[in-house]
Amino acid sequence: MQVTVEVVGEETREVEVGDDGTYADLIRAVDLSPHEVSVLVEGAPVPEDQPVEAPEVKVLRLIKGG
Repeated sequence: MQVTVEVVGEETREVEVGDDGTYADLIRAVDLSPHEVSVLVEGAPVPEDQPVEAPEVKVLRLIKGG
């Protein structure tokens, strides 16, 4: 399944995820850690261990270096 992953304020990527892929797999595919982000589907947070069902997700970084 092809998923559009938008890292809010940074970039948007197309990511291929298998049938048993989770939102944590999407996070790792964009080189982020599940500990530093929240995944949003239609504006609502989803658990990182949930199977991917949405064709588009937003990843919101909770920690940003500076």
